[in-house]
Amino acid sequence: MQRKAITENGTVLGMQGGNARITVYKGVPFAKPPVGELRWREPQPAENWEGERPCYLFAPISMQEIPGWNKENIYTREWHVNSDIPMSEDCLYLNIWTPAVSPDEKLPVLVWIFGGGYQVGYPAEMEFDGEALAKRGIVVVSVNYRVGAFGFLAHPELTAAQPDFPTNFGLLDQQAGIRWVKRNIAGFGGDPDQITIAGQSAGGGSVMYQITNPDNEGLITRATAISGVVRDPYRTAFPGNGRTIKDMEKLGEEFFEFMGVKTLAEARAIDAVTLRDGYEKYRNGAMRLGPCVDGVFNKADTYRIFADGKALDIPFMAGNTMDEFKASIMAENDEAFEKKVREIFGEDADEFLSFPEAKLRAPNGAYAPISMIECGLKHMLEEGEENGRSGKSFYYRFNEDIPGWDQPGNFHSSDLWFFFDNLQKCWRPFTGRHYDLARQMADYWTNFIKTGDPNGQGSDGLMLPEWKPYRKDAEEGMVFDVRGSMPEHGDPAVKRFLTARIS
Repeated sequence: MQRKAITENGTVLGMQGGNARITVYKGVPFAKPPVGELRWREPQPAENWEGERPCYLFAPISMQEIPGWNKENIYTREWHVNSDIPMSEDCLYLNIWTPAVSPDEKLPVLVWIFGGGYQVGYPAEMEFDGEALAKRGIVVVSVNYRVGAFGFLAHPELTAAQPDFPTNFGLLDQQAGIRWVKRNIAGFGGDPDQITIAGQSAGGGSVMYQITNPDNEGLITRATAISGVVRDPYRTAFPGNGRTIKDMEKLGEEFFEFMGVKTLAEARAIDAVTLRDGYEKYRNGAMRLGPCVDGVFNKADTYRIFADGKALDIPFMAGNTMDEFKASIMAENDEAFEKKVREIFGEDADEFLSFPEAKLRAPNGAYAPISMIECGLKHMLEEGEENGRSGKSFYYRFNEDIPGWDQPGNFHSSDLWFFFDNLQKCWRPFTGRHYDLARQMADYWTNFIKTGDPNGQGSDGLMLPEWKPYRKDAEEGMVFDVRGSMPEHGDPAVKRFLTARIS
């Protein structure tokens, strides 16, 4: 097997994966350490090295809240288990899993972007191990990026000093990683002309930022946004991801004041741990600093860009879990519910109230709970089609029974174990049918990465159930649930109504 590869900066040594057919390269630098004067700057090219660089361990994760401290948090139970994981501001590295025997194989490539609300997360999370996907004949790459105050600070002094790169440094890191893959992945047996980017949650949102940036034309071949498109159909003023740089500059000034500094130079002189801890106190659990419309990297709400038919016109796969990000109307009783409906829907209230689904109640007393991702995503796909988008889109809904003493339901991120076919790494008591479904989901995804279409043979040699593209006049999709992979036809009327209301 190929355990050595040549990059533009030097030779790297990989190691045998758990599967001897796979070579793993961890901690490959794709940019200079963003420290000192490079803090809050666009990523700079990595420096060259002499000799052969061993790439056997994950590089430190980016500066963030220490993982694993909150033992009651479901994500601590799932994968943020190691409070001692190395962390550093020197964090711009990527990881590669490849089944290639030689560098001339031209295998399709997946570039994975982790989620975590743009505040936390890292490629070393155990669910992101790329070995099970790589054994299906693709090269898997996971890219690190700066988060929180290190990745998304905006400030008037920054804007004045570097107008071409005023903020959104985490998104620029992702782009630099993808560009590095384009230039170097052939040395690992990958095809630089077949790059699929994918991510979940904030990683899915990051995918949207990347495919709505025209500078990425010709760089990205296909895209997958897992739980990354959110719109609330009950509210006309949904914040989306359209925060402006002026909004973020005000937060940056507020953060500087909180930290007791007045200038950019003073802020850059703060040590990384003090800055991290100060930001955690400042944000107090909220997403204070994150991506914004800066007029350079991101020129508008990504949802609007896609719906207007102006995103990269490439094959697109997206979906949601059944229980995440529910939009709902809280009301004490039917009378109070109807009053709120009339306030929200106005002249359309009678039509909404005519749907049987409108009176459905959730355990918490909410009426008509519905996925903001499903509604928003379907509207975005339909409007994009109306505005000239021709790339095929594939929608899914994940509704598997997730076992465990905590009875978690289909919580946000629960599908990651399945898409990466890594159930064996989880503590939950999964049984045979869960493993069958994970195999199918990973098969669909790797087929999409290879061809832009999830259909075809599964890894067991059998044809997968047909997954038809989602179109406005043929609302097809795939449901992953206790029955396995089940094609879906049509759409409940209430969702159709709500989808039409989203702007």
